[in-house]
Amino acid sequence: MSERPAERPADRTEITGPHRSDVYDVWEPDPHRARGVTVALIHGGFWRERYDRHHLAPLARALADDGFHVANLEYARAGMPGGGWPGTGTSVLAQLTAVHADSALPERIVAVGHSAGGHLALWVASADRAPWLTGAVALAPAADLGEVDRLGLSDHAARNLIGACPDDAPQAWADADPARQRLTRPTVIVSGERDDDVPASVIESYLATRTPDDPIHSAVALGADHFAVIDPQAPAYLLVLAEIEELTLATH
Repeated sequence: MSERPAERPADRTEITGPHRSDVYDVWEPDPHRARGVTVALIHGGFWRERYDRHHLAPLARALADDGFHVANLEYARAGMPGGGWPGTGTSVLAQLTAVHADSALPERIVAVGHSAGGHLALWVASADRAPWLTGAVALAPAADLGEVDRLGLSDHAARNLIGACPDDAPQAWADADPARQRLTRPTVIVSGERDDDVPASVIESYLATRTPDDPIHSAVALGADHFAVIDPQAPAYLLVLAEIEELTLATH
């Protein structure tokens, strides 16, 4: 794969509210290569404050180089003002709505989330929360919160997000878990074959809740770990790019 510029800054940054999480960065494609699609990136980090959008900047630059307008979203995580549940979900949906209202971005929007961001991409693609959304691509997603909790991933990150164990807040867990909700927008899951951070059982558990009529399919990046699916220099990037392209073509 050819080398890409390492330090192309965002073309602009938009402030959407009073909190430091109310912000997104925009990368624009070469006008001659523009596809007329906005990719809204939702970063991971197991919903914790110390992980922010900046680690997805290389992916944002690569996708812009490949013709997409890209909005790299920030959102309120657990431990931040407005974070936890339901605040984290509300924050992501508000950011996506702001991107949708951004007149300088194409109206066709694909939410692309990684890890915890993949969970949130699945969540916004469920229950008719964003009927204007073209679709979602969930990369190595923490898709089934029940399975994430059963495995105790990242020091019980799901309980940290919800602020309670499942028995103490059953409605909050149901509201936060896309595995317990109807999928309403076209969706793709891409996972890494060698992902130890979000094991295959999390994806399998989510897919087991889907019906044959659900607008979803999944793909596995051979040899890829948890982070290869967001690394534009890794072979997995070609699969991610192809799945985004296929989704946008299928929903044109």
